[in-house]
Amino acid sequence: MYIPMQVDYGVRALVDLAKNQSMSPIKASEIANRQNIPQPYLSKLLVTLQQKGLTKSETGPNGGHSLVAKPDEINLNMIMNHLGSPLNLLECIKAPDTCKKTSCCEQRPVWQKVEKAVSDVLNSTTISDLIN
Repeated sequence: MYIPMQVDYGVRALVDLAKNQSMSPIKASEIANRQNIPQPYLSKLLVTLQQKGLTKSETGPNGGHSLVAKPDEINLNMIMNHLGSPLNLLECIKAPDTCKKTSCCEQRPVWQKVEKAVSDVLNSTTISDLIN
């Protein structure tokens, strides 16, 4: 399974925001430095996370970013979906009509179980869990 960089960086940014909530709002440059994320890339991610309702930003000299949702309400599957990378191990699992062998495929049930197991882990793992 491949986890795109935007998901990795998005999770890192959300964990950083959660860990440093008492210092909110937090400047993108501070998150970028602590998490070793290129600031221009992080700034774009933070805009996306804000559009999805997970973070908010304040402008001005004391501005920065903070969480809108509680860390225990943000799970990894949600982040993957918000950052445009939903879990899809095989196209035929979500769209059986895309494969001519779906009805007789010996592998399909195994990959369905694998995808369900991964999905269960992602759905049950929150930002709060990663902090603890």
